[in-house]
Parts: sequence; C-alpha cells; structure tokens
Amino acid sequence: MDYKKSFIEFMVDSGVLTFGDFTTKSGRKTPYFINTGNYKTGEQAAKLGQFYARCIEENCKKGHISRNITALFGPAYKGIPLAVAASIALASEFQCNVNYCFNRKEVKDHGEGGNMVGYKLKDGDRVLIIEDVITAGTAVRECFPIIKAEADIKIEGLIISVDRMERGNGNKTAIQEIEEEFGIKTYPIVTVREIIDTLYNVEVNGKVHIDDAVKQQMEAYLQEYCVK
Repeated sequence: MDYKKSFIEFMVDSGVLTFGDFTTKSGRKTPYFINTGNYKTGEQAAKLGQFYARCIEENCKKGHISRNITALFGPAYKGIPLAVAASIALASEFQCNVNYCFNRKEVKDHGEGGNMVGYKLKDGDRVLIIEDVITAGTAVRECFPIIKAEADIKIEGLIISVDRMERGNGNKTAIQEIEEEFGIKTYPIVTVREIIDTLYNVEVNGKVHIDDAVKQQMEAYLQEYCVK
C-alpha cells in the first residue's frame, strides 16, 4: 500500500486530484476530479513513470501480467507521455527494457506514413495499454482496432492511474464492460475507494482534503453512479 499512498499524495501535490464541484464529460456532477493534464514538469513525469512501473511489477509478481511484455502502448494524447515515462522507469528501476509506441490522431501521409509512432508492432507481440483514467471507456475502445490493425498481437492488459469505479453504458463498471467485451483486464494504481480511505481526515501539506463533508459528497456520488 506504500506506493499507493504515495501516489495519492503525489496527485494532490501535483494539482491533478482536486475536490470541489465539477462536471464530467458524461455530464455527471462530481465532488472530485482527476486531470492528468496538470502534470507538467520533468520531475513529475519521472515519478509518474515510477508509479506505473511499480503497478506493472506488482501485477507481474502476482502472475496477472506476463513478464514477456513486448511493448507499452499509449493512446494519443494523454497516454503518450505515460507510456514513455513507464518504459523509462521499468528500465531504470527493474532492468526491464520494454519498447513503447503510440498512435497519431491523424494518419501521416508522407515520410514513413502510417498512424503509429515508436516501436513497430509484430505478430506475436504482447502489449500493455497505458492510460490515465477510465470513465466510460471510449478512448480505450477506440485504440483496440488501431493496435489490432498493426499486427496479430495479444493485449496483456490495461494499466490506469485511478479506477473511478463508475458505471459504463449499463449497470457494470466501464472496466467490467471492457473485460467482457474484449477479454482484457484492467489494473489501476489506485481506486477511488483507496483515495477516500487514504485522505479522509488526513493532512497533506497542512490541509485536510477529504473531511466529513467531502467524504459524504463522495459517498453519495459512489452510491449514485458507481458499482460496489
């Protein structure tokens, strides 16, 4: 749990995890928000990569993820720096040299062409998708055909920073829907429940971010939109 607690505090310190009144892309009113676009320094990128690498290593040890990963794929745009940072951290911390690649939003029609950058996927490769936060799972669904079109690869799983535990298009979480639809398991660094348990009535940099009132709002949100 140590790296999970550190990650939650890191998100608060970086202004990525904030509390207040927000509206998600799906139109839901939420008392907390996670914006990974607020990471902006080299130090933050280095730390972020370490947290992703530790999550990957933890799940490798548990046997959830193969150690024979060929490449990390980062969906454009937010997934790009995440995949790069994670591959660097895997190499430096765990001596695991893994390729990385990502897609372009627009297909390049000159030079080498194509819509992929970085490692060129080959038949038989094992790929981990690196993303930030899943709400409805739209971005992840869009990247599956992109990867599959490149080669006959196996997607080993999906690594995300936070599991919001929210319903997708039905009565199950977006993560559960993705698993049922594509047979892909998702491994979050932390869940929203772990965020509440870690920050409730605990000071981070001299401030309590989840007091009784905020906790009550978050619990109400979980009750309305999330799946236990």
